[in-house]
Amino acid sequence: MSDPRLALHMPLLVPRAWGPQDAAAFVATKEACWARDGLGHWAFLADGRYVGWGGFQKERGEWDFGLVLRPGDFGLGARITRKALAFARADDRIPFVTFLLPPSRRKLAALTRIGARQIASVDYEGVPFLKFRLETA
Repeated sequence: MSDPRLALHMPLLVPRAWGPQDAAAFVATKEACWARDGLGHWAFLADGRYVGWGGFQKERGEWDFGLVLRPGDFGLGARITRKALAFARADDRIPFVTFLLPPSRRKLAALTRIGARQIASVDYEGVPFLKFRLETA
């Protein structure tokens, strides 16, 4: 979370060095989603090595999918997303998935290839995001 390449496309992330207390607070926040909603974010591993985090989180009552990978592992995004969407399609709680992307993200063809369509522009904490939706049911 300290890597400036990640902060470029995470406008709600305050750029700073993350320490153990920051990481613990972040994990506690994500674990609270699991307790509240029965679903949340996962840590992703490749060959036993941590490559990033992401998953499903309720945003304004809708299941939003997010994915944050270490810069050296960006190439794993499509594979991880396919597996996560297969999970969503098998879960009756998730009739559709949303994706919230900052306007700084210009390469959006992968979303349209999987069938997501842009449905709105929304603000979170005063920051604009492009909102996409993918039917899973």
